[in-house]
Amino acid sequence: MIDPFKKLSLDELCRKIAENKKTLILYHVRPDADAVGSAFALRELFRVMEIPAYCACSDDIPERLLFLADGVQGSAILDDDMKIDYERIISVDSASPSQLGSLFERLHRDVDIMIDHHAKGTVYADNYIDPTAAATGEIIYRMARRMVELKYIDRIPERTLNCLYAAISADTGCFKFSNTTPQTMRIAAELIEADVDFSRINTLLYDSKPLIQLKAEGEAIYRLRTYMDGRISSVVFPYSLKCSLGASSEHLETLIDVARSVEGAEVSFVVKQNTEEKLFNVSMRSAGDIDVSEICARFGGGGHQRAAGCRLVAESAESAEKKVLEEIIKKF
Repeated sequence: MIDPFKKLSLDELCRKIAENKKTLILYHVRPDADAVGSAFALRELFRVMEIPAYCACSDDIPERLLFLADGVQGSAILDDDMKIDYERIISVDSASPSQLGSLFERLHRDVDIMIDHHAKGTVYADNYIDPTAAATGEIIYRMARRMVELKYIDRIPERTLNCLYAAISADTGCFKFSNTTPQTMRIAAELIEADVDFSRINTLLYDSKPLIQLKAEGEAIYRLRTYMDGRISSVVFPYSLKCSLGASSEHLETLIDVARSVEGAEVSFVVKQNTEEKLFNVSMRSAGDIDVSEICARFGGGGHQRAAGCRLVAESAESAEKKVLEEIIKKF
């Protein structure tokens, strides 16, 4: 089957980005720092080129990531009555249409360019995809640096640099995950040489949490389960528990870090029920050779070999866990 979408070279991507078109920048639901950081880094590049741009998502910016949009946008939600004037749409860090949530259908599927670093997904636009990049922020940085060389811009603005450091740091777990490459470290060094406030950014990303989030992590520790002699670890977090804590979905984002911290665990996962619906979000991590993106793909999700996610329908959180566990065990 012939791919209807064009794979862009870096120079082609730079040329297209530099076109003077009012731009809508989309990023994935339940956004992380790579999504938000990449989007707002790109928005700032458009600002210095005097090209109007607006960042949008089906979910709003998490409170802990608001510093990436401070003074630029107060929200990323497109209300039904908002009239955003745009001539093109660019998506970042979104490997499949489903990751864009309701916005993909609402905008008539009219994405012009996708910029991403995921190895697996469903291509839905002309694209620049580099699975060797540790984060989409890494791609945006290489693009910005090339745009300076091609004289589309005379410098990379400070906000872009800060947003990109946050994006790269977050997707590499502060440079401790296996996706960190020598190229990643070189880019990080260049960002630090450019006076990025890396200490403040890392503190905001890793060392500052709301009390409710810490309580949720405590509940996760209490609810930890292990299987296969400790080779699999899991946390089940039902909606009733979320309500009793008064937690938001954002407060549950770090529960996977609790599960993956179990010594000897090769695959870790968290089942979260964010609403009363019988719909469950699953985050999964691999500490070995098992490709969790393949497991998540069985439920319509995806991601990276060692970090992936999916959603599934089940009668209860426990039955959702059982479904996921059965698929994981098949890999052992």
